[in-house]
Amino acid sequence: MSTALPPKPRIIGPRVRLCIVASKYNEQYTDALVDNAVDELSELMPQTRVDIIRVPGAFEIPVTIANVLDRGEHSPACVIALGVILKGATAHADLVAISVTESLMGLALQHKIPIIHEVLLVEDEKQAYARCIASNLNRGREAARIAAAMVDIFGEIDRSMPRPATRNA
Repeated sequence: MSTALPPKPRIIGPRVRLCIVASKYNEQYTDALVDNAVDELSELMPQTRVDIIRVPGAFEIPVTIANVLDRGEHSPACVIALGVILKGATAHADLVAISVTESLMGLALQHKIPIIHEVLLVEDEKQAYARCIASNLNRGREAARIAAAMVDIFGEIDRSMPRPATRNA
């Protein structure tokens, strides 16, 4: 596990649209993830529009992202998924985390849009605090940095490798 945030990418100038889909569950931590991600995005991508959608829990994040990505030309350039799953005495948290992870990867590949996965599975509130509220491991800021880097990379791909024209059958 990394012990520090990734370096800040360069500031992205063109206006793009991003979407954050965040769980309401474990609100103290998810609110901090959202706030930190938005703060970092406003610094890295000052002209970017950030839509925030809050859902009841982590399990509802993938279906909400699928709905957002089905908007065609109105889809965002990148989506950030934020949530906190605290482990308990049963395997439920692990099952939710696996389902969310597999679903997010499938959506990213299907739609060819970066989905930044920061739905955290943590052992306890101490780990949640360290990753959501504290500054060294802050996953909200990390998600924003990765989103900015991916928007930049996908923009470069679009500029240097235009998509081929589709043929009518």
